[in-house]
Amino acid sequence: MTSMALTGGHAAIVPASTTNHLPHHHIQQQQLQQRGTVGGHVHGLQPTQNAAKKAQLYNQQQQQQQQQLQQHQLAVTTTSNSSQRETNSKRPDTTVSISTMYTQAEDDVSDDKASTCGTVLIFLSVVLVILTLPFSLFVCFKVVQEYERAVIFRLGRLMQGGAKGPGIFFILPCIDSYARVDLRTRTYDVPPQEVLTKDSVTVSVDAVVYYRVSNATVSIANVENAHHSTRLLAQTTLRNTMGTRHLHEILSERVSISGTMQLQLDEATDAWGIKVERVEIKDVRLPVQLQRAMAAEAEAAREARAKVIAAEGEQKASRALREASEVIGDSPAALQLRYLQTLSAISAEKNSTIVFPLPIDLITYFLKTNDAQTQKNAKAAAAAMAQQEKHEQQEEQRKQQEQQKRQQQKQPKSATVLYSDVKQPPKTQETSITVATLSEHQQSTAM
Repeated sequence: MTSMALTGGHAAIVPASTTNHLPHHHIQQQQLQQRGTVGGHVHGLQPTQNAAKKAQLYNQQQQQQQQQLQQHQLAVTTTSNSSQRETNSKRPDTTVSISTMYTQAEDDVSDDKASTCGTVLIFLSVVLVILTLPFSLFVCFKVVQEYERAVIFRLGRLMQGGAKGPGIFFILPCIDSYARVDLRTRTYDVPPQEVLTKDSVTVSVDAVVYYRVSNATVSIANVENAHHSTRLLAQTTLRNTMGTRHLHEILSERVSISGTMQLQLDEATDAWGIKVERVEIKDVRLPVQLQRAMAAEAEAAREARAKVIAAEGEQKASRALREASEVIGDSPAALQLRYLQTLSAISAEKNSTIVFPLPIDLITYFLKTNDAQTQKNAKAAAAAMAQQEKHEQQEEQRKQQEQQKRQQQKQPKSATVLYSDVKQPPKTQETSITVATLSEHQQSTAM
């Protein structure tokens, strides 16, 4: 677009871009000048000098406008450069926002087109229902049970309001479709899983999972087959949980393991509209050799406990018997009462042969007599032993004396024989007698 100005009978063409960047009051002045110039030349009211002055003034104004335009362009360039730097620093966000806006615009356009097309199809479907009454009622009205819900799709999109039911709901033929969802609790028997425990023992574990659909719309829209996915997840969760436990924990902590599995499954299946209510571990199968080893260990432990318990019982029983014997020994009446209780117990039993015990007095007499005889025999035995020891000592002393006499009889004869062979004066005989006497004295001291 351009604007044309008349100067001296000639037309001056001014670009529209130039006028667009000028201020508003400059544009108004320019238009007024153009009108005045055109009017003057057309009607011939102004002379030629006035036209020349006006042309000169117009040229000056045009130069001023060009200068202002250049200044304005410099300011715009500076502002655009700064904005471009800011845009470069925030380029990812701007790009994302632009792409998002573009996507939203496309969605809005597609939604408008779909809504228009959908409105037309809905109108045609309603017309079809009206034309085919009452036969169309059998197609349009559906019934779902108390434990069911119906998820309705209209032209491929979920209808607002969520799942329908229980009871009667209405659909339009040819454009509506629906899916039934059972909300009852289902039971899944997890097949036996071969698991390697944390302590490297191979066991076979199976379980039972109880679950139900908590959100019918989500279970249809978010996952292809919610039941199949839940079952596969239950198997993998069972293997993963058992693989992190020791064998003794698996055997003794089934309740805690079941609770852990239930929480993990419920958290994972919440996005599928599934609620896991309960998990139970059914059976843990061990290898045959391990079963035998564990059985032997348990049997040995039971036997040891039984022996300890029996020993403790005997100890307590012996203490009780000792205390009872002391009490009964101090009180003859208690012994008589015990005797009567024993007789009543014997008579109460249905026995063909009854052993009647001896009276307690007679037993006591025999016991006292036996004790006296035992003491007498012990004293007699002690006296006999003392007498025998005394006799043995006397006999030993007699033997020692006889032996000493024999030695004394042998020594003088030998001395006489030794010194009798040598002829000596009478002094030597006295000396031999003295030597014999000394030898006898030494023998007696040695004895």
